Amino acid sequence: MSKDSYKEFSENVDREVAKLVDRANRDAAQAVDRALGRTAAPAAFDTAHWQRRLDELLAAHRIPGAVLAVLTGGEIHELASGVLHTGTGVETTTDSVFQIGSVSKGYTAALVLSLADAGKLDLDAPVTAVLPDFALADAEAARAITPRQLLNHTSGIEGDYVNDTGRGDDCLARYVDGARDVGLTNPPGATMSYSSTAYNVLGRIVEVVTGRTWDEALKELICEPLGLEHTMTLPEEVLRFRAAMGHMGEPGEVPTPTPLWNMLPRSAGPYGGISATAADVVRFARMFIDGGTAPDGTRVLSAAAVEAMLTREVEMPDQWFLGAHWGLGWGLFEWDGARGFGHDGSTFGQLAYLRAIPEKGLAIALLTNGGGAAPKVHEALCRELSAEFAGVAMPAFGPADPPPAVDTEPFTGRYKREGFLMTITARAAGDAGEGVLDLRYEGVEGLAGTFDPLVWHLTPVSDTPAKTVFAGRRNDKDAWIPVVFYALADGTRYVHFGVRATAKSA
Repeated sequence: MSKDSYKEFSENVDREVAKLVDRANRDAAQAVDRALGRTAAPAAFDTAHWQRRLDELLAAHRIPGAVLAVLTGGEIHELASGVLHTGTGVETTTDSVFQIGSVSKGYTAALVLSLADAGKLDLDAPVTAVLPDFALADAEAARAITPRQLLNHTSGIEGDYVNDTGRGDDCLARYVDGARDVGLTNPPGATMSYSSTAYNVLGRIVEVVTGRTWDEALKELICEPLGLEHTMTLPEEVLRFRAAMGHMGEPGEVPTPTPLWNMLPRSAGPYGGISATAADVVRFARMFIDGGTAPDGTRVLSAAAVEAMLTREVEMPDQWFLGAHWGLGWGLFEWDGARGFGHDGSTFGQLAYLRAIPEKGLAIALLTNGGGAAPKVHEALCRELSAEFAGVAMPAFGPADPPPAVDTEPFTGRYKREGFLMTITARAAGDAGEGVLDLRYEGVEGLAGTFDPLVWHLTPVSDTPAKTVFAGRRNDKDAWIPVVFYALADGTRYVHFGVRATAKSA
């Protein structure tokens, strides 16, 4: 080979190597971006457009007020609409604080994972390893249940145990002690059934391991590192800010203010006691998009802990209400191949929604102060924002068209758990309204008479050997909700409604 030929050959090799190195660098950068949830620059956020859309939806559905925060392109955009209280007319602003209800469970889960990160808690050891006196009506189950089962809602602990144990720092200790007579919806590990009670047990575990109250641990381990200056748990803290008042009313009705700002006791903190701005909720969600770090680089959770919270642990019988699967603290979904997480929350007259798609760098938080049609506002905004900034379609849920023919006889009867009774009856030909079954939901025992019985009309969606799915709503102003009938391995029949499992009793 001549000198000139060798030089040309060498230069060609150098160019090809440079191309390969450049391609490898790009691939590596893209892999890092995917791991951190970064994507190509999304569409610009048109504040005026989304403000109009928020205003329109609130007016159409008679929602008094709401705040919306959207993380996209690495920036948080905040919008506010309406009033905080229809009686005072105080305007809703982006720094207004709302109750976020059960979205609080994600924060409690993060606290628990931070302790597991530090080697202070074994998620798969019995709860009694940390709380030796932990007891339930089923003593054997109490000795076997683990923190992991509390996190992923497979403990089987009845989910709606409410006990006002006062404002003292011992409120959670007293709550857990009072739960010793609480029963099970199902054997531990047999199925997924949403349990607020379980998250209060987790809150007490946090207290025992850290030596702090749950409120203090939340501030020190989560809020302060993330800079969540508008996130709090106690009413005296909320009073520093503009606070939303809850409103109650059926879809289509003008809602009225609740008699009290907050009717939850302090002992409800770990499962539903946080108040925050929408932007702070998005900042919390951003930690999971950024792999466990705060914006300033402070590590709050390890990447492994974040991955654990976002890993599918349990398949949901109901694949739509909060996602198809549950992780350690979050409902998990997949839209057009993009995985996401989220949670809903409700208190007396306030409803909160969080959805995030890490690989798209998108998080959406909507906080509202009432109105029965708030789910429709959330669905419309989430669908439009996800399409615009993540390029994914949020699936809709409703009856099949035409609905499949279903033998309804196996599903009729009574389904009971502590404090609640569901009665499923077949609808007679000619009955007003839609559907083939009626679901009557009422309080019993200690909850008897606390609310008027509610009736949902059920229309078939799908029928398989594993489960039969219906869509239910009370009237045509309601959003459709899933009602799923299925059986455990031992043949016991269950209905999954409101993300809770209830066994057939008669």
